[in-house]
Amino acid sequence: MGVKQKILITGATGQVGSRTIDRLMDEKQVEIVAAVRSPEKARAFTDRGIAAVILDLDDESTHLPALQGIHGLFVLTGYTVDMLRQSKALLDNAKKAGVQHVVHLGACGRDDTTIAHWAWHQFVERYIEWAGFSFTHLRPETFMQNLLSYGGEKTIKNGIVNAFVEGARLSWVDIDDVSQVAALALAHPGRHSGQTYRLGYDAATFGELAEKLTAIVGQPFRYEPLPPEVFLEAMRSAGAEMAYMNCVYDHWKRYAAGTIPGADDTFDNFPIITGKQPAKLTDFIQRHKAEFAY
Repeated sequence: MGVKQKILITGATGQVGSRTIDRLMDEKQVEIVAAVRSPEKARAFTDRGIAAVILDLDDESTHLPALQGIHGLFVLTGYTVDMLRQSKALLDNAKKAGVQHVVHLGACGRDDTTIAHWAWHQFVERYIEWAGFSFTHLRPETFMQNLLSYGGEKTIKNGIVNAFVEGARLSWVDIDDVSQVAALALAHPGRHSGQTYRLGYDAATFGELAEKLTAIVGQPFRYEPLPPEVFLEAMRSAGAEMAYMNCVYDHWKRYAAGTIPGADDTFDNFPIITGKQPAKLTDFIQRHKAEFAY
């Protein structure tokens, strides 16, 4: 066996990053390096035999040391407008360090989207290409896991499904499937370089979701839409970064008004990428039946 290629995972403790690491454990030709912000978080990985480095997106002095010897980089950013500055700084330093392949976790949307925070991710995509990296862009649709919890709180309580989109039909993807695509793109850059993978494999309104939950869980669920202003006030009260959250508020309004082209786009690329079938909403609900029960 040749020299293993080192892959650095940012967001290693998050839902997508941690699952991507789990998937990469099966790829014997790579060495995983988890990027964390503290020695305490590093221990969770080193105890599993996974290398960890300190990397703080807001502290550029940590970038080059963390990127030394790295071949592939998984880029995830936080939910603030700072993602633009953070991504640029990290990518500039990745170029200096000799990183070859970048897999970027972006957001929903067609190429001509005018949803602000989705477009910000597309600016990052263009910067990756301009910098000359080999690249794979991932654009996941709405995470099915958002039905379990969102912002640290349980999403569905006592059978009541709330959302800010009226009767809009959304495209959905299981984070497990996103992480599988991410791991393959990182481990096999030759196969996935130059690709933009939109990841959404089932479409449903929240009313239809409530019906599926009722049928599978065996308890009554109903959808009660909320005005987007409820979200906005909740974010203000929580002290969230409002430049980003105002964009999210705007996109909830546009979902509700039915003015987002392709909001329910679904794709057939998952079997081609992975050789497997993606999870559908019924699969996800069945798998998490106990968590939905009340």
